[in-house]
Amino acid sequence: MPMFAELFVPEDSDPRPAVPAQGDEKAMLAACLRWHRETLKLKCKDLDPGALARRSVPFANLSLLGFVRHLADVERRWFRRDMAGQPAGPYFQTEERPDAAFDDAVPDAEIVAEAWRLWHDEVDFADRFVAGAANLEITGTDPWRGTITLRWVLLHMIEEYGRHNGHADLLRQGIDGAVGL
Repeated sequence: MPMFAELFVPEDSDPRPAVPAQGDEKAMLAACLRWHRETLKLKCKDLDPGALARRSVPFANLSLLGFVRHLADVERRWFRRDMAGQPAGPYFQTEERPDAAFDDAVPDAEIVAEAWRLWHDEVDFADRFVAGAANLEITGTDPWRGTITLRWVLLHMIEEYGRHNGHADLLRQGIDGAVGL
């Protein structure tokens, strides 16, 4: 029986950053988000394009590759579009095809490479944006919610990755049996 409380990788080679338990709030939130991003990368580690695109939950179109693509769009939306105010539409999702990030996640090496490149580009942009922000109270505009703060976006992104990393746990276990934090 799998032990879900075990580490996914040995503790001495875990690439995820330590999240400070006290101190500057912005640094704590940024580190927590970084930890969740690294968890997604761990869940995808050492998988070929076929495994990354595999839909191991039969009743859903979810795949690890789909989550990489989806989260590239999510990072882009909240940090680049809503907080930085740049004209930046999603890479994958459209009004007509809201699930395209998942539906078009196919086992092709070029599609996998593009997904990781776009995700890394958006994560890098977000990290630079957060590092350069004077404080957590800076605001942006979301078409649905109106005025939002950087604090809210960071908390939302931690929640978003936390939820999807839970999905990633199940998807990875269905692919090769790997479990753990």
